[in-house]
Amino acid sequence: MPELPEVEALREFLDENLVGKEIARALPVAVSVLKTYDPPVSALDGTTVTAVGRRGKFLDVEASGPGRPDGLHLLIHLARAGWLQWRDVLPTGLPRPGKGPLALRVALTGGDGFDLTEAGTTKRLAVHLVHDPADVPGVARLGPDPLADGFDRNAFAALLAGERRQIKGALRDQSLIAGIGNAYSDEILHVARMSPFKPVQNLTEEETTALYEAMRTTLTEAVERSHGVAAGRLKAEKKSGLRVHGRTGEPCPVCGDTIREVSYRDSSLQYCPTCQTGGKPLADRRLSRLLK
Repeated sequence: MPELPEVEALREFLDENLVGKEIARALPVAVSVLKTYDPPVSALDGTTVTAVGRRGKFLDVEASGPGRPDGLHLLIHLARAGWLQWRDVLPTGLPRPGKGPLALRVALTGGDGFDLTEAGTTKRLAVHLVHDPADVPGVARLGPDPLADGFDRNAFAALLAGERRQIKGALRDQSLIAGIGNAYSDEILHVARMSPFKPVQNLTEEETTALYEAMRTTLTEAVERSHGVAAGRLKAEKKSGLRVHGRTGEPCPVCGDTIREVSYRDSSLQYCPTCQTGGKPLADRRLSRLLK
């Protein structure tokens, strides 16, 4: 799943390649991709892209033109298996709806543009066309951006105050902190040397500081690694930079212990026992159910 660093890199790429260009047509291909109907997607035809922003894991493509002085926002959430593919030359002809990965195409008047694609059978990629980003529920409920200039250690501590859940779940909650998903929450907790199951209410002042610093450092470094990387190479760049997530069975790059995994129905987390749990393996929920 693209998270804050990858979406920020896509924002940067589109800011360089899309802003100032005219949209010829936006073509939904998958029935499930477009989540709004007013204004219609045809309202983008003939508008010019004025800016590309990021709101948590959402890309925000702003466009305006004749008859649209207030502007439009194309909000894109790539979900777990979605991606954006830039094309210097788009294929001619209209794309055919079907079972392929193509979900939506944005064609520019110069012949270039981008495709939104989604792998797999579970379709969660979402596109909203609105006048105000706050009209999208997923945007309206977003918590603060963890890399925002004003998001300091005290602001982070204030968010955690009163939480009564495990730290892994808190970090992934978009209404608490925007942009962190499964992969980078694993990475942050590894840097902070904390168990993903540690209750937030048990954090000491020193641990809160360590967690905040690990979050800022991990995300900042990931953004810097992705800087200037072409859209098509961002997935590989993300994977190569991860130290524990997705590396079950490999040695921890810090201590050499074997990275372990806890599996859930549709996801998993990875951690280092030596670095994070005092050498004790965490119970694998999937295996525990099989043994009952």
